[in-house]
Amino acid sequence: MQRDLFFRHLAQTSPAPMALEAERAEGSRIFLKDGSSVLDLISGISVSNIGHGHPRVLEAVGRQMSRYMHLMVYGELIQSPQVLYAQALCNQLPAQLNQVYFTNSGAEATEGAMKLAKRATGRSRFIAFHKSYHGSTQGALSLLGDEYFRAAYRPLLPGISHFNYGDFGMIEQISCRTAAVFVEPVQAESGVCLPPPGFLKALRERCDQTGTLLVFDEIQTGMGRTGSLFRFMEEKVQPDILLSAKALGGGMPLGAFISSQELMSGLKESPVLGHITTFGGHPLSCAAGLAALEVILDENLPERAEQTGALMESMLRHPKIKAVRRAGLLMAVELESADAVQKSIERLLQRALFTDWFLFAPHCLRLAPPLNLSAAEAQLACREICAALDEI
Repeated sequence: MQRDLFFRHLAQTSPAPMALEAERAEGSRIFLKDGSSVLDLISGISVSNIGHGHPRVLEAVGRQMSRYMHLMVYGELIQSPQVLYAQALCNQLPAQLNQVYFTNSGAEATEGAMKLAKRATGRSRFIAFHKSYHGSTQGALSLLGDEYFRAAYRPLLPGISHFNYGDFGMIEQISCRTAAVFVEPVQAESGVCLPPPGFLKALRERCDQTGTLLVFDEIQTGMGRTGSLFRFMEEKVQPDILLSAKALGGGMPLGAFISSQELMSGLKESPVLGHITTFGGHPLSCAAGLAALEVILDENLPERAEQTGALMESMLRHPKIKAVRRAGLLMAVELESADAVQKSIERLLQRALFTDWFLFAPHCLRLAPPLNLSAAEAQLACREICAALDEI
């Protein structure tokens, strides 16, 4: 019954959705309506970093729900969940990243950062990279680095140039007319591609020379996923604007762009309400996010992500695996073709493993399980992946 209603009333964005009927989720498992369960190796695309239904998050949401839900977000009312979460985030970040603008999603964080960069610099040109993903709204889509996804929605924003990720030769293209460079410290949707050594530092130096803002999109890589709270901490290169979402809300919808008080002050006047959102920083989302951040820190999940990722990488040995690329517990298992990946996803589902692929690397299997995945679960997943590859 629900399956029929799903196809009748919900807009579809894929010609062949898996359409599994979920009943509940707990820890690293999703329980289906037919009574079976699957091991979640996707985490809602790196959202459920602390697993599903963590008791500390549920308690925080319930406690906040009993106090108030939506009120007003333009400064009329100081809301404790927003203030406490913003403070907790800033306490983990460099001193310059000291103000948070909460949004509903990663795409909205991208849009806000684009407006902030225009306002702060008085410029309108942007640089992004091929095979980058920054969201699906029109501004974010203009930055997105793949023409297949852009073409149907043109005309998009002008003044945006795309270059190859990791190409040192493009750095001179950053000029005094460039408002901002948007870059992922690890390109996720291209199949977990890390920048060559020194590339992010070179971007930082050129941006400093030209007065250009450097924006790090850590929407998918943040909140412990890659072995540190944010990937830029490992790279030791600091952005002017940091984008976060996905795991930021602890399973609730939440995004943010984070910058300095100096830059953010430009949103206050001429015009007043220079950037607004009705639901950004919703009290329940902020309460959930703060609880999740505390779990990540208390349980040292970034370090655990690196350890579990290393374990899985060591076990993923098979003639059909061409390469394994990873940053912490964000992994791409490269196979011979996109068809092989789709067959693997189907076979793994039969083996009670829930997996996925990458937008710009459909020949790679996506592995992004909860950061508190147990060693036994990680080993089981790797054995099942290798067994599935034997069967396709």
